[in-house]
Amino acid sequence: MKIRILPSALKDLARGRRFYERQGEGLGNYFMNTLFSDVDSLALYGGIHLKVGNYHRLLSKRFPYAIYYRINDAVIEVWRVLDCRQDPRKTKRALE
Repeated sequence: MKIRILPSALKDLARGRRFYERQGEGLGNYFMNTLFSDVDSLALYGGIHLKVGNYHRLLSKRFPYAIYYRINDAVIEVWRVLDCRQDPRKTKRALE
């Protein structure tokens, strides 16, 4: 399957990268590499994850982030990459 990362998800990733880079030098790059690896796994495992509303949700293996995606035809569209530690109401609004 082809994977497309939407601008909203890229903004989420950039925000996470800035946060982790402030925590320690190089941690922001590690965050990005890890999350992109998680996204790449969707080529094999897309569609098997729990559905939350209209999205499938993949939980990152190393960081407390969730990757929300939809499958349209043969394309996996990554809509949001959200911090699981935030207020659930904020997550719900982000997915509307």
